[in-house]
Amino acid sequence: MPAERAPMRKIREALRLKHALGLSERQIAMSVGVSRSTVAEYLRRAGVVGITWPVPEEMDDAELERRLFTPPSFEATPARAQPDWNHVHKELKRRGVTLQLLWEEYRADHVDGYGYSRYCKLYRAWEGRLSPMRFHSAPSQQGSRTQCTSFQAPS
Repeated sequence: MPAERAPMRKIREALRLKHALGLSERQIAMSVGVSRSTVAEYLRRAGVVGITWPVPEEMDDAELERRLFTPPSFEATPARAQPDWNHVHKELKRRGVTLQLLWEEYRADHVDGYGYSRYCKLYRAWEGRLSPMRFHSAPSQQGSRTQCTSFQAPS
């Protein structure tokens, strides 16, 4: 379970002590009353988002917390080019065409495209969404199997 965050007042104080007075992380930790690693993490986060001392006056505690602790948002659109799964599915029905061959063609067109294992996983997921074919058989035929007892090679 993650530890509770320090109040924004302590984070602001840590920023002030670091940037205005140039104190070390250990000195800041003793002054503010949190661990050195916590101070280091708060200063790292502030550095990543570009917050130094003095914190802009228009930035209240809620905004400071949002900037420091909100994870980066994910893009709504995928970053990689999506293959045309209908085309892939149709091509796989042709003789001699494999998923690896289709992936190689995809990577030739999209250099930053999916790796082979991810490509296969995405195709299998797409394929699983297709309407399955249903075979209806009489109850007497269910569970019975024809077993080949002997095999003769053609002469």
